[in-house]
Amino acid sequence: MKFLMDLAERTGCLVDVHCDETDDPHSRFLEVLAEEARSRDMGTRVTASHTTAMGSYDNAYCAKLFRLLGHSGISFVSCPTESIHLQGRFDSFPKRRGVTRVNELLEAGMNVCFGQDSIVDPWYPLGNGNILRVLEAGLHICHMLGYRTLQSALDLVTDNSSKAMALGDRYGLEPGRPANLLILSANSEYEVIRSQGLPLYSIRNGKVLMKRQPAQVEFL
Repeated sequence: MKFLMDLAERTGCLVDVHCDETDDPHSRFLEVLAEEARSRDMGTRVTASHTTAMGSYDNAYCAKLFRLLGHSGISFVSCPTESIHLQGRFDSFPKRRGVTRVNELLEAGMNVCFGQDSIVDPWYPLGNGNILRVLEAGLHICHMLGYRTLQSALDLVTDNSSKAMALGDRYGLEPGRPANLLILSANSEYEVIRSQGLPLYSIRNGKVLMKRQPAQVEFL
């Protein structure tokens, strides 16, 4: 971990550590990563992915850990579809969901995103790269279907992700910024999630890469 952080500090690179991807409550490498980021003032360039062991930590340890995480300024990525498939599989019942403490991290003011790192592979055979599907699954798994949460849920796969990737002024709908966007078939953020709205346009650097005609339904 120290070698990795030394290298990133020297080169200015971002750091993404697949950290504590286990349901073992004694796996605590996140604490090491957070302290390395805090002590070097590199939090905005460091992401801890998965951290699923946190779902098995006792609350007393988490209370201590969260203070360090808050000071570190690191970001988190949860892959909810992979995590619920891989973690807790040797439990009988009650069976752990195997995800990190997404809602608790958000409430503590930390930057959290949803993502997917497996597409048709042994770790998640049903992965298809559909980030709206991942978002919907994550909201269900993490008990995040309250009204206020749903109003800002898209941040978990847009704004928060841009912070984790340190995109800065390379992200957002502003004059002079790269025109990288999807136009979805829904009229609100809530409806995008509820209906799993399909992309009508995919645009990269101002060039339309894909266009889809809206589905038509004929009632007989």
